[in-house]
Amino acid sequence: MRRARSVDEYVAWLKDALYEVDEMRASIAYDEEGMGATAPYIDDIEISLKRIFDEMKSGDYCWNTGDLPYVSVIRDLDEGILPFRQLLIRINDTHKHGLETKEEQE
Repeated sequence: MRRARSVDEYVAWLKDALYEVDEMRASIAYDEEGMGATAPYIDDIEISLKRIFDEMKSGDYCWNTGDLPYVSVIRDLDEGILPFRQLLIRINDTHKHGLETKEEQE
């Protein structure tokens, strides 16, 4: 799976994922019965993403520190439950392995 190629792209992915979290919360509020399976995971995902974003803004962010906390939660989830799961995995892969280099792109 492709990783982010620049810090700007990585930040854009984080923003996209946070937007998706907000959309998921709105969906859960509208249809709690139908979307309830996602509710327990949303807080963990949001906290993780916001922590990364805040650490990047403050300059305290460290790449390559292992899986992000939400990965254990989403690893076995279906795309039907968490439609932006692939985006979260791409964010995690970039966090774990760093930005994709030109050599890796070829």
